[in-house]
Amino acid sequence: MIPLVHDFTGKSILLFGGGPVAARRSRLFDREGEVVVISPEFAEREFGDARLIRAAPGPEEVRDWFEQVEPELVVAATDDGAVNDAVARVARDRDVLLNRADSKPEPGGVSVPATVRADPVVVSVSTGGHSPALSRYLRRELETVIEGAGEMARLTGDLRRELQERELPQTQRREALRRVVDSEAVWKALDTSSKNPQHIARDMLSDEVSGFQ
Repeated sequence: MIPLVHDFTGKSILLFGGGPVAARRSRLFDREGEVVVISPEFAEREFGDARLIRAAPGPEEVRDWFEQVEPELVVAATDDGAVNDAVARVARDRDVLLNRADSKPEPGGVSVPATVRADPVVVSVSTGGHSPALSRYLRRELETVIEGAGEMARLTGDLRRELQERELPQTQRREALRRVVDSEAVWKALDTSSKNPQHIARDMLSDEVSGFQ
């Protein structure tokens, strides 16, 4: 398996199933895409802003829903193996990304990892379906590790754009930004409102970049 990051902004996600697993998938993908959930009933859990449709399609009716929604990704999360099999077949026929929640990922399928966010930073962990418990454990550990990473990403993103405008050599830009990311002083400033992290970072870079204040 190779981890990839996929942008679902403005894309449709079709989800079959209304249980707790389906609810978690719905909340996850609802952050970006337009989620449509098909199920005869729904668990007493939050599905985000997904469009919930009460229906109980049999295997032979699954293809009709693909044609109506035209999804970028489909999730098979029902308790009916025959329906999940049908979802998988149609997804393969139509070259649609497939996440099957009742089994390990199929060849070409999509695995949904344990995810930690400090927007715009996203870190994920997957055990290939072998150990969800380990994925959850590692996710909890990562939650403490990436604290402040979102602010650092925005700070270095702003600095990177400014360094590019100055047309500095790529090697010099890379080294300058590495110094900022490696700086304990900048990380500490990001963690407190008493100091200005951007001011500290600019002071660091002024030694290397003329007029960078």
